[in-house]
Amino acid sequence: MAVQVPAGALLAAWPGMEDPNFSQAVLLICQHGPEGAYGLVLNRPLDLTVGKLLPEHELLADSIAPVFLGGPVDHSRLQFVHMVPGRIPGGHEICTGLWLGGDLDALAKVLGEAERGEIPVPAVRLFLGYAGWSPGQLERELSEGSWLPVPLATQFVFQAEGEEAWSSIVDQLEPGTGGPTPSLN
Repeated sequence: MAVQVPAGALLAAWPGMEDPNFSQAVLLICQHGPEGAYGLVLNRPLDLTVGKLLPEHELLADSIAPVFLGGPVDHSRLQFVHMVPGRIPGGHEICTGLWLGGDLDALAKVLGEAERGEIPVPAVRLFLGYAGWSPGQLERELSEGSWLPVPLATQFVFQAEGEEAWSSIVDQLEPGTGGPTPSLN
């Protein structure tokens, strides 16, 4: 039986994954259906802020919000995940309480207010690039053991950074072992 991962699921790369795009990566699945799957790598911070990325955007030019590498496909498009649909309209609900995209000016206003200390820092994460799978490809990779499905912990989406995030998830799946051992697969 094929492993199914709905939108909103997390996937951790198998410890032996050799593809440098996904080695020690944790992904959020944003869409998954008959036409394929789409996700964002959560734990690859770039040395880039949204202000440096979009200096021409009047409301974002001074923003220090970090940008993450969402995957190897289409680095020309800024995307974001958030938990504030009442403040950032126009997004697509990935799963209960977690939204993809929305109005860029509203995002800029929320980030600006947070950076000035006017509101608590909202749950927002920005990405360049994404991971994409053709129809059936993700299912094959799951059945081959390339990915470890992980229960969604929404706060993880906004806190994951670096290889430590991947290690902590893999260790939770296989406590005390530092993760599954690829040679035993």
